[in-house]
Amino acid sequence: MDAPHRTPRQVIWRGLWILRLAVHEEPRIFAVSAVGSALFGGMTIAQAYAFGHITSTVIQPSIQRGDTTTASLAGAVLLVMGVATLKVFGILGRRLGAGIMQYRLQATYRKRVTRRYLELPLEWHQQHPTGELLSNANSDVEATWYPIAPFPFAVGVVFMLIGTLALLFFTDPVLAVVGSIIFPAIAILTVVYSSRMSPLMTRAQQLRGEVSTIAHESFDGALVVKTLGRESFETDRFTAKSRELRDTLVQVGRVRGLFDPLMEALPVIGVLLVLVVGTSRVGSGHLSSGDLVRVAYLFTLLAFPVRAIGWVLNELPRSVVGYDRVLRVLEAEGQQHFGTAEPAVDGPVTLDVRDLSFAYGDDQVLHQVCFDVAPGRTVAVVGPTGSGKSTLATLLVRLVDPLSGVVEYDGTDVAAFAPGRLATIAALAPQTTFLFDDTVRGNVTLGAEISDEQVWAALRVAQADGFVAALGKGLDTVVGERGTTLSGGQRQRLALARAVARNPRLLVLDDATSSVDPSVEQRILAGLRGSASASTVVVVAYRRATIALADEVVFVDDGRLVDRGTHDELRERCAGYRDLVTAYERAEAEREAEHAGDETESVR
Repeated sequence: MDAPHRTPRQVIWRGLWILRLAVHEEPRIFAVSAVGSALFGGMTIAQAYAFGHITSTVIQPSIQRGDTTTASLAGAVLLVMGVATLKVFGILGRRLGAGIMQYRLQATYRKRVTRRYLELPLEWHQQHPTGELLSNANSDVEATWYPIAPFPFAVGVVFMLIGTLALLFFTDPVLAVVGSIIFPAIAILTVVYSSRMSPLMTRAQQLRGEVSTIAHESFDGALVVKTLGRESFETDRFTAKSRELRDTLVQVGRVRGLFDPLMEALPVIGVLLVLVVGTSRVGSGHLSSGDLVRVAYLFTLLAFPVRAIGWVLNELPRSVVGYDRVLRVLEAEGQQHFGTAEPAVDGPVTLDVRDLSFAYGDDQVLHQVCFDVAPGRTVAVVGPTGSGKSTLATLLVRLVDPLSGVVEYDGTDVAAFAPGRLATIAALAPQTTFLFDDTVRGNVTLGAEISDEQVWAALRVAQADGFVAALGKGLDTVVGERGTTLSGGQRQRLALARAVARNPRLLVLDDATSSVDPSVEQRILAGLRGSASASTVVVVAYRRATIALADEVVFVDDGRLVDRGTHDELRERCAGYRDLVTAYERAEAEREAEHAGDETESVR
């Protein structure tokens, strides 16, 4: 979504509001930087008067007399050194303060954005590409606070600007008014600049997110891209969007390249006007030549604060665009609400699902599903592709909230538990396995305080202890990004061990053993049933062996619960279930026959 369209005036006011917000967030650091900048500006003016004082009281008299005194030279040196020292302190204060303020604000808002990501429900994340989310937390936050680097400097040198203007009006009000024409010119230039820059920066920030999204998709789908020979297509797709971003940034550079020289030129134009008008005033006797030189020099000092203000104005459109994109995340709706209920201490849960409905937008995928699972029992959820099984699994562990209906653990609505408590009760082994670029231990524990003995116990239940022991460094073996050094079945078993290691009272397996051999799958399920910390298990299944190990089967089709009972009961009375399971059995038989044929051929 693009940022709201704003007029140049609105962009400027919005940008100034963001700067005010920055001051409110970091008032002390801003004060240090602004005072340092004011000190620098004051000492710049003082430097000019110090040199003038030394010239008139030390240099000129010494030239006239042919000699000077040690005291006068020492006084001149001390005066110059004192002013220079204060100026150095001013530079250090403004630069360090501005840098610290900018980076603290960036760190603060990156934390807020990522914290908001954690608070937002899964359905919100499903509506936003990962690349866009990365751009919000990185480049958009950076763009928001980019003007902070020159901002305290600009605020501080306002002191220099006011002081210089006061001296100008004190010296010659007419020339001061003539030179002040540059300020309306700066305002007009800023409005024109904002009108050109704001849409370009909006598009540039949007393109950064799109480029990031394409890159992320290509990296995630590297196996698919290479397998199907789509490297050139992905390269062209990335190249086209990157070039569009490049062209937009080139346009930004052109506008900025025109604005900066004009902003630099305005004080020079003011000096020229002062000299032209001042020459006539010197000729008419209203002004001395010395005063004209002083006024011209003071106008050259105006160039510095004007440039500092220009640096801030230069970055305001980019800041506004970045903040608008960050704000959409911070104000996003859909936060899950929690109660204060505490879970029972231990033991398998009693699971109750009542009138559960769910929709993705206008597409309703579950319709008033009802079933219950007794403590310690295993229920297999079976249904054709697209029947809502995976959606049901995510609802059982409250990754998303239902459209209507409730899921209860031991008679308590899952929405009533205190934040973080649900993760101590239920665990989900999802259909899509994700492993971090970490050790085996790190992928199982994910930072939780789980001992190596518990890790090995979970690995044994998941039938993963054998291949982990055979790895070069055992639990300390790094599995690579997304577990690239492991097979699909090994990745699934590690993900299952991750869930089991937490001793969940409810374990939901969303086709979590589809990549392992049927015999291994049977041992895994048997291990789950026979483990010391037995859980209530809900398994999304399609294999006959998996279904046979379940105490009960729930058959869903088109988002509705069609029937429930044992495997034999459903085969007897439910035609849809019978057809589906029979198709699975035929497919398994064909694969087994093929496998047997391949083995016979290899023996020959």
